[in-house]
Amino acid sequence: MRNLLGKSGPKIVILVTSVFFLLPLLAMTRFAFQNVGVFDLSWSKAFDKWTFDIVSKPFEDQYFTDSLYLSFKIAIGTAALTLGLLIPTAIWVHLRVPKARVLIEFMTVLPYVIPAIALVAGIVVIKPHARWFLNSDLSLIPFYTVLALPFTYRAIDSGLRALELRTLVDASRNLGAGWIRTMLKVIVPNLRSAIISATFLTVAVALGEFTIANVLLKRTFPPFINEYRMREPRAGYALAVLSLLFTIFIFGLLSVALRSPSAKSHQNSTKSREMS
Repeated sequence: MRNLLGKSGPKIVILVTSVFFLLPLLAMTRFAFQNVGVFDLSWSKAFDKWTFDIVSKPFEDQYFTDSLYLSFKIAIGTAALTLGLLIPTAIWVHLRVPKARVLIEFMTVLPYVIPAIALVAGIVVIKPHARWFLNSDLSLIPFYTVLALPFTYRAIDSGLRALELRTLVDASRNLGAGWIRTMLKVIVPNLRSAIISATFLTVAVALGEFTIANVLLKRTFPPFINEYRMREPRAGYALAVLSLLFTIFIFGLLSVALRSPSAKSHQNSTKSREMS
């Protein structure tokens, strides 16, 4: 009996967690796409009057394109700044001061521990002294870079741990390559999976962040969804569902992109053995 509970325990946790997350999403989806009154959303009418015409309404709003374009521009800038800072820093820490890795890991966890509203409070304090910077929409980029650190640094750090970094660097340096060429021609190609992972995680954080953008009055996509939902509840929730599906699509692409050639060759060899 104990062994049976031990084997079924993870399945029970996954089932309960799935129900906890999926039921609110299902309720939101029904409210957005089912043309039935809120008080009539019973299980007996689960398949009645579904319509996707409501999806087209947000696209007709004059601020939709501008907010989406701004969010993508900020996401790309955040990804570029994150990679430009983290890759040289992580390489330097691994090669020169490996004992400082614990301190760096602790510092990168702080944005995950400290809520975003606390960061916003600090931004509001310095706002009168830095209006020249905060008035720009691109001022969100460094703040989003900080918010993404708990995820992006670990992706880069895990990629470097999987490499024989010192051997690669010593071999490249002995062949006459400089530090920049070693980084661009030797290390970065071997960090392809880690860089892709960090980029997708950064984009996901930048596209979904609401608190900082809302307090700083930046019309990015999440504040636009919140504002539009107040005017058009059903269409606003439909847009939120589509945004969630887009995020899931991003992480699906991430899982496909991170499938290593060795894993594919292993699967092919396994299939050939089974066929033989």
